[in-house]
Parts: sequence; C-alpha cells; structure tokens
Amino acid sequence: MLQLSLSFLGIAIIAGILGLSGVAAVGTNIAQLLFLIFIVLFIFYILSRNAKAIEKKLEE
Repeated sequence: MLQLSLSFLGIAIIAGILGLSGVAAVGTNIAQLLFLIFIVLFIFYILSRNAKAIEKKLEE
C-alpha cells in the first residue's frame, strides 16, 4: 500500500513538471488517500499486536 502511494506521488511529481496540473492534482489526492489508509491500518496492526501481548501476559 505504501509502495502504491509512493508510485502515485511519483506520477504526480512528473505530471507537475510536465505542466499537467489536473493529472498532478489527481495523483496527489490518490497518494494522500492511500497513505492515510496505510497509516490507519498500521496503527490498527500495532494496537492489535499489543492487545494480544497483554492477553497473553494476563493468562500467565
């Protein structure tokens, strides 16, 4: 997901250099959205790992 976000960011930068402002705007919006989804999923993953570790300690 992060790699896809960086790919869209690269496309947006290249489009911006070439003067394609509409394509650049869409590319940056998609990159921002994918990055936000990545961050949310990453935080959810970290919290679920911590919850499992706490449950395991409580069982002991």
